[in-house]
Amino acid sequence: MQNFVFKLVNLQLLIEESISKAFWNNLKKNISDPATWTTVLFTFIKIVVILIVGRVIVRLANKAMAHMMVERERKHLKFDQRRTNTIGRLLGNIVTYSVNFITILLILMQFGFNLTPLLAGAGVLGLAIGFGAQSLVKDVITGFFIIFEDQFAIGDVIQTRTFKGTVEEIGLRVTRIKSSSGEVYIIPNGSIQEVTNYSIYNSIAMIDIAVAYKEDPRNALELLKVMLTELYDGNTDMVRLPELLGVEVIGQSEVILRIQVECKPNTQGAVTRAIKEAAVKAFEQKETLNLVRLW
Repeated sequence: MQNFVFKLVNLQLLIEESISKAFWNNLKKNISDPATWTTVLFTFIKIVVILIVGRVIVRLANKAMAHMMVERERKHLKFDQRRTNTIGRLLGNIVTYSVNFITILLILMQFGFNLTPLLAGAGVLGLAIGFGAQSLVKDVITGFFIIFEDQFAIGDVIQTRTFKGTVEEIGLRVTRIKSSSGEVYIIPNGSIQEVTNYSIYNSIAMIDIAVAYKEDPRNALELLKVMLTELYDGNTDMVRLPELLGVEVIGQSEVILRIQVECKPNTQGAVTRAIKEAAVKAFEQKETLNLVRLW
């Protein structure tokens, strides 16, 4: 019995040794065969060419889209630069993803992969994933509606739910919003249902200035009128000359004067601060008028 076991062990060792020798012999033969290196070199060159062509196609496509947008702008067609930038980035992403996908398939073909079963399986797999990834499909579809309905674009200041900030990117699946304090919110497009866009129309700034009750409001209004005219001439954020609405409230110790000014989108804060600063300086120079407070 022991002799039989010993013979089996020896037989196994001989088989393993012969297989190992055959493997190494074949490996040495392939390494020393010039045809093998020729095949490897041609495969490497093909892969490099595929990668280069893919990069060139992406760059040419992006340049072509940029040129098309510039030509359309030169022809003075009805054109929204905000929407152009957004659609341009989206189309650029689609082209990049598509070219990269085709590039990967072509590289796999160079390694001898048969792509027919792979593509057929991908179709079945995609159908199966589609039933379980309805939220992903919803995000993509909503993203297209956001862009083509021009709900908002890159550079707009928007608010959706509790998130407010500047739109940095509108992708196929998510939208990136950067707040004024630097936080970046990454929001799935499918969850964006109600949006407040602060960048479509001009903003309105309202400034209230309180002067002492004993002062003549007409003198204060005349001072503010001169100040606002001078400020408007040097301020590019104001769309038109600020409007003095006059006396808004008469209090026990003060009279409140209101100023209304139309300004560019999202510049009401800067315009308000500029008017307040100019008002303080104007009242300081006019010692006969007392400024109580402003807000």
